[in-house]
Amino acid sequence: MSARFQEIDWRPTPMGDISLRRRRDPASGEDVYEVKLGDEFLMSSLFTAGEIALTRLGLGELPAGQGGLDVVVGGLGLGYTARAALDDPRVGTLTVIDALGEVIEWHRRGLVPLGAGLAGDPRCRLVRGDFFALAADPGGLDPEAPGRRFHAVLLDVDHSPRHVLHPRHAALYTPGGLRALAALLHPGGVFALWSNDPLDADFSAVLGAVFARSAAHVVDFDNPLQGGRATNTVYVATTEGGR
Repeated sequence: MSARFQEIDWRPTPMGDISLRRRRDPASGEDVYEVKLGDEFLMSSLFTAGEIALTRLGLGELPAGQGGLDVVVGGLGLGYTARAALDDPRVGTLTVIDALGEVIEWHRRGLVPLGAGLAGDPRCRLVRGDFFALAADPGGLDPEAPGRRFHAVLLDVDHSPRHVLHPRHAALYTPGGLRALAALLHPGGVFALWSNDPLDADFSAVLGAVFARSAAHVVDFDNPLQGGRATNTVYVATTEGGR
């Protein structure tokens, strides 16, 4: 196989065939890691600004002096959201939930650049599970500790609340689904969501009806593939209490 392109791993999964690829970017000469599900690109190491902003904007709503934060990341991917969380010294525990054991395995085997650092951090636990089913379960997001609450939940799985990877995910973005998730947060806890779509006023209204405070942030970044700039949207919502 060409040194400029390598398919590192390919697996059939219940959600479709998933593959991890590495290619050499001709402009920068750097390696670019990409994940595809079927024919659809899920993520690329070229575009990480939104994933990192998800963590920084979400955790930024919590008090600066508050330590020992218990944080959940829904969706492991290439690990940029989780890495940004571990880089925050306030984070005491990080639970990363991904439906695909293959993705978790890539990290544990060091097949992706951030994998060894995440898998080897004692604060970080990589959990195979269905985030959406767990968020709807009264037992909550940690099967080992039913009823456990968290200071922040950061979600990066679907393309947006309107463009979901599986139809069963859609229930989370309804008032009932968001109320169930809010019940898993401490008072003043934060739910933050990454979206690849422009700001959705209807979804913002649903967030505002469920949470005490909410806001939508547009994240602007370079797009080296198409030229010019591109944007993601990060929604941040906070429960009553806290500060």
